[in-house]
Amino acid sequence: LRCCTAASVVTDGGGEAAEERSLYIMRVVQIAVMCVLALTVVFGIFFLGCNLLIKSEGMINFLVKDRRPSKEVEAVVVGPY
Repeated sequence: LRCCTAASVVTDGGGEAAEERSLYIMRVVQIAVMCVLALTVVFGIFFLGCNLLIKSEGMINFLVKDRRPSKEVEAVVVGPY
């Protein structure tokens, strides 16, 4: 409890306060960098997922057009009924 005594306030040269302030600034910078990195990862995953979703929809539409029966097959199937 040295910080609470009157003697430490008088004899303290401010070295601890400057060190404490620099540690606080370093901690704030670390938190800011981690937030930016986390947001980058989240948006990267989001946009990658959207891109894959769009590509998969395009592939599904391509397969649906490919699997559509031709008119000749349709005429043969409709003929006997």
